[in-house]
Amino acid sequence: MNSHKQKLAEANASIEKMKRQVGSDNWRMQYHFSAPAYWINDPNGFVFFQGEYHLFYQHHPYSPHWGPMHWGHAKTKDFVHWQQLPIALAPSEAYDQKGCFSGSAIEKDGKLFLMYTGVMAGKNDEDTDLPQVQCLAVSDDGVQFEKLATNPVIATVPDGNIHPMHVRDPKVWKKGDSYYCVIGSKTKDEVGQILLYRSEDLQKWEFMNIAAKGVGNAGYMWECPDLFHLEGKDILVMSPQGMKPEGELYHNLHQSGYVLGALNEDTGILEHGGFELLDYGFDFYAPQTTTDAQGRRLLIAWMAMWESDMPEQKFGWAGAMTIPRQLKLVNGKLVSQPLPEFMELRKDMIEYKQQTMTKRQKLPGIQGDCLELEVHIDMRQAKNFGIKLGVDEDNQQETVLSYDAVSGFLTFDRNKAGEGPGGIRKAPVSLKNNQLKLRIFLDKSSLEVFVNDGEQVMSGRIYPSKHAVEIVFFADETVEIISLKQWQLHR
Repeated sequence: MNSHKQKLAEANASIEKMKRQVGSDNWRMQYHFSAPAYWINDPNGFVFFQGEYHLFYQHHPYSPHWGPMHWGHAKTKDFVHWQQLPIALAPSEAYDQKGCFSGSAIEKDGKLFLMYTGVMAGKNDEDTDLPQVQCLAVSDDGVQFEKLATNPVIATVPDGNIHPMHVRDPKVWKKGDSYYCVIGSKTKDEVGQILLYRSEDLQKWEFMNIAAKGVGNAGYMWECPDLFHLEGKDILVMSPQGMKPEGELYHNLHQSGYVLGALNEDTGILEHGGFELLDYGFDFYAPQTTTDAQGRRLLIAWMAMWESDMPEQKFGWAGAMTIPRQLKLVNGKLVSQPLPEFMELRKDMIEYKQQTMTKRQKLPGIQGDCLELEVHIDMRQAKNFGIKLGVDEDNQQETVLSYDAVSGFLTFDRNKAGEGPGGIRKAPVSLKNNQLKLRIFLDKSSLEVFVNDGEQVMSGRIYPSKHAVEIVFFADETVEIISLKQWQLHR
């Protein structure tokens, strides 16, 4: 057995042993993707291959805390029901002995290739800046992967103002007869940027240019880039580290967002506009996209945040993915919408229509911790409207969503949500005809809120107690519930 196969066997055995103990805690999500056990972070290699969708992910298969990165692996036909597969990559060679970091996947000649960042050892144990190189692994069946003997396929950093130790997270695609990839980077003086490469065979790569570079409050490192074409625009998605707060924005440790522009394929430069957030909540990082068989552009992200408390670690797991979202370009901005496939999970609909509500009110049957809630409100009279989810019997726990028509912000407040981190996040929301539309996905320890058909999204982890299942509505004046629907969601 070669070194890589041995490392994979050990990692898979560790997961098999632990997964029997995971899943009994009340915070284990029911319809979101998570690993069978232990730690996960960035989604990787999101791709359509041989009639199924594959999702790889950063994984530490020995602990619910971050450690040497492996690539976990699962596949699905509908983005709702997932089949876990054996771990795909483990650190085993000199070029990746400190971890198989993030990357992407692409089909070539009927085979599935993974392009990832290998982290090498430093000169001594005290080194924190470790060399990062780009590597390939290949599979005939999409399950068992062999690392290429020619690794690393990008071993050096181009000349110029590029930090030699921070080049990672390759995202690869094909256009015409050529392959391209973008890689996250930063300058030697700590400004985030994206590198663009081109290849004819995935193995010999030519550096084209610095495709995009931060200006002003843009962060010191741009991670997890993803460049794609959608409805006439080239869109660069990335996760800047180190952006400073501006008003109500950028209060997470790191951000994830996008810029719209046009890529000049001769110069390798992306001419683009300003940075926009993809999600205004607490827990959304390292998004990656793919195109499905219907031509939809789909996105999934890690629903957590670096250096955030994760109370589920005491139960042997940590981290989950957002529900997959479809991206659309509407009026020059990206909107994110839940996939229609999730409607398959709907059970036991309860509906209210044309009902007025004032002050604090519960609606019979509207409760639970694993549900979808669709709310359409007329706020002509009220200035404030909100929903408290995860309310316990003593009114000590609650997660509060509230809209203030004067400031124009939707607030997500988890200061009393239970265990775990607190805090408040705000998203700017404009009403049309004084109407607010919320589509809320609650799944045990996660909350995702799609506002006005996906114009804004707020995602966050919450950790309520088992019996905190009540839902309470409130307003300062009379509001009209145009429509309210609740479904329990069961996979």
